[in-house]
Amino acid sequence: MAVPSKPSIKVADETWIATALLHQENPSQEDFSVQEIVDRAAKEAITGELRPGIYVHARQHCVANRPPDPGRYRMLFATGKSTRRLFRPGDPYHPARDGSKMVPEKEEIPAEYHRLVDWYLTEYVGRRTDVEKTDPILQLRGLGKEIWAGEHPDEYVHRLRRGWE
Repeated sequence: MAVPSKPSIKVADETWIATALLHQENPSQEDFSVQEIVDRAAKEAITGELRPGIYVHARQHCVANRPPDPGRYRMLFATGKSTRRLFRPGDPYHPARDGSKMVPEKEEIPAEYHRLVDWYLTEYVGRRTDVEKTDPILQLRGLGKEIWAGEHPDEYVHRLRRGWE
């Protein structure tokens, strides 16, 4: 009789899944300790056991606002020294992490976790924190866009600068 094989999944994706599960299970909690993320990954046991890389991914490799060392993922966001939440587009991040992975690809994770990616994209990313709602700088986002509507930004600037010497 053949022994079922363990799923193949990247440690970063497994770390993201554990964090997403924590968010769903504790919707009123904004962030989680690195240890809570590790414990949730151990409980889920996607690969059959807790892999030692989960801790370092939750602490450093997946954390957008930390210098990459060497992981460049933008999957988590450090809200404190040892607390994390899922990264949201618009969060500040280290420039060396630009263009890096923010969410697992569905085809790279077990099918039972595809719903987490859908939840993240439709619900989690759409939620705004109180800081985002009240920060006066963030409230300026999109202000004045009608001024150059229908005109390429470079052409707009070129038009404004005509006649300058």
